[in-house]
Amino acid sequence: MSKLSFNTFCIEYYSHHIGKPSNEVYNMFISSGLLDMLEKDYEDLHGMSMEYLMQFFDNYLGGDDK
Repeated sequence: MSKLSFNTFCIEYYSHHIGKPSNEVYNMFISSGLLDMLEKDYEDLHGMSMEYLMQFFDNYLGGDDK
């Protein structure tokens, strides 16, 4: 999976996870630095389960934002 595909997948999946539009999630990822982290740590993150990633994103973004 390319980095761009991974980033898009994470944004779309997290959007569904928290019930917010993907453009809001994209802005959250940008403003928090999470999108940069996904780029830098792609090798470590892309093999993790989506359940783990959703929990990681929740924690990174300040807790359960549902």
